[in-house]
Amino acid sequence: MRSRRVSATTLARKTEKFRVNPFAKVFLCATSLLAAIVVLPSAIFASVDPTTVYARAWAVLAAEPYVKQGFHVREDYWPGDLASGERKTVRQQLFKGNEYWFWLGTEVDHAKVSVHIYDSDGKLAEQPDSWAKDHLAAAHIIPKTTGSYFIIVSVEKSPAARTHWALGYGFR
Repeated sequence: MRSRRVSATTLARKTEKFRVNPFAKVFLCATSLLAAIVVLPSAIFASVDPTTVYARAWAVLAAEPYVKQGFHVREDYWPGDLASGERKTVRQQLFKGNEYWFWLGTEVDHAKVSVHIYDSDGKLAEQPDSWAKDHLAAAHIIPKTTGSYFIIVSVEKSPAARTHWALGYGFR
C-alpha cells in the first residue's frame, strides 16, 4: 500500500501554481467593492408600487378557476394606471392552435374595468364567454391565425382619479 503522506516541498510546489499576484488581488477586491457600491443600493432601495401589486393580485385571482381547467398563467404582466374613460392598447403575438385568457384586475373598489381583444384588422376577436364584473374582467380568445392581436384595457368608471390595473394572461 502506498503512503498518502505529502511532503512540505510537494505541497509548496502545488500551491505556487495558484498564487495570485498581490496587485491582481487588490484590483479584484476594489472592483468587487465598486460593483457592490454601484449595484446594491438600487436593489436595496428599489420600491414596488403596492397598488400595482394589489392590482396584479386581483388579476391572478380572476385566473384561478382557469388554472384548474389547465391554463398556464404567464409570470409576465402589464401594469398601468388610467383615468375613468381612458384606454390602453397592448399588442401581443398569439399562436393558432393555442387558447388564451387575458385577466384584468384593479384594487380600486367600485371601479368598473373591461378588456377586449381585436385582431390585426381591427375586428373583435374574443369569444362570447368573455366577462366583466366590477373591478375584474377577462377576455377569451382562440386565434384563427398566428399574428399580432391588440388587447384593449379600459377603465369604464372609477372613484379614483387614476386607477391602477394589471393585465395577465394564460394559455393552453
